[in-house]
Amino acid sequence: MTGTSTRAAVETVFRIESARIIAGVARIVRDVGVAEELAQDALVAALEQWPESGVPDRPGAWLMATARHRAIDLVRRRETYARKLAEVGRVLEDVPPPEPPDPDGIDDDLLRLIFTACHPVLSTEARIALTLRLLGGLTTEEIARAFLVPEPTVAQRVVRAKRTLGRAGVPFEVPEGPERAARLGSVLEVIYLIFNEGYAATAGDDWLRPGLCEDALRLARVLAGLMAHEPEVHGLAALLELQASRTAARTGPDGSPVLLADQNRARWDRLLIRRGVAALERAVAATGEGAGPGPYTVQAAIAACHARAPAYRDTDWTTIAALYDRLAAIGPSPVVELNRAVAVSMARGPEAGLALVDALADDPALKGYHLLPSVRGDLLARTGRTDEARAEFARAAGLARNERERAMLLERAAHPAGTGARTPADADAPAGTGTDAPGGTGARTPADADAPGGTEAERPAR
Repeated sequence: MTGTSTRAAVETVFRIESARIIAGVARIVRDVGVAEELAQDALVAALEQWPESGVPDRPGAWLMATARHRAIDLVRRRETYARKLAEVGRVLEDVPPPEPPDPDGIDDDLLRLIFTACHPVLSTEARIALTLRLLGGLTTEEIARAFLVPEPTVAQRVVRAKRTLGRAGVPFEVPEGPERAARLGSVLEVIYLIFNEGYAATAGDDWLRPGLCEDALRLARVLAGLMAHEPEVHGLAALLELQASRTAARTGPDGSPVLLADQNRARWDRLLIRRGVAALERAVAATGEGAGPGPYTVQAAIAACHARAPAYRDTDWTTIAALYDRLAAIGPSPVVELNRAVAVSMARGPEAGLALVDALADDPALKGYHLLPSVRGDLLARTGRTDEARAEFARAAGLARNERERAMLLERAAHPAGTGARTPADADAPAGTGTDAPGGTGARTPADADAPGGTEAERPAR
């Protein structure tokens, strides 16, 4: 391999494995900030050694072993080495390059990392930003885009969060009892956001980042087993199972997005749909008598409506609009309202949806949010106001950061009367509770949207 190709291989492997490496090292050093630094040290070592020695057969295991060896060396150098070594176990003195980790062990470490990053000593915004950074491997720019806040704000949150956890001596563990329940809301938000970023990437050349979706889905399943009596855990699992079922149909051969209306539903994964519906039933069954469903359960119900429709034309938009009404009542936010507007437009006509969208035009939380003009452009096109629609799609393209999404929006600007509705509501993504972003602005895409500018922005709503 050339030096360039080796570097690309190193960076790709690290992107995939970084969360597991950080989680595994954090179990040794008990400090997520230090664990991230040691993981970066392993990356540097790979960049130095692999061009000469070649990429190992198990590159992830190589990176993990290197990071763990450095963690052990660090523990030895500390004044508290004896105590730390007793905690970790003397077997770590001679750690061989590990075999491929047991999947359950990976999940346990990732769960510890999430619950540690979601400790109450941090603000909600800091918890989510830190976990996305450590587990999702997202850049500060990507997190800022998801949160609709300035990039320096996110960078400061991440740095301060790691320092705060270190100063507070937060244990690297999954808490028990009431403390676990208290932290669950933040943990669910983090898993939701990780899935969103994998389902429709904020920036870059690729529409999908499947590894993030897989990590989020695996964590949601583990949580469902860990907290079997918590309805919203099952609600989130149901939502992600149902959304993930569409993955194979969401892109064409060249990687470009395929709108919900145009997807080949024969390619939807029926096993994941069955799992999602079963999880939704568990969520409903676990909901206490007299209590209403939570936001993740409602979003899962919306996703189930899409999954049950044998063809796009059979979608029950009246029920979906009613579910959005319920979602807006549970957790009102501008993004939920944008999603609701799309659902209303499909159930009652584009003029009804346009009136709701126009009411959001001056909302400061949606300033710079590309799906607002994207949705408006689609609704204008459906009412025959082609020139206005063209301008809205062009404006949305100028705000979009994902190259695939930008290309789709430019295509819609060129042909605004085309078929490509990609607005929130019939999108193919979670429905935008707003709980996954500070201040409730949440969803990066409207809830069941699946592509720029129309009725289907197929990504989990943030």
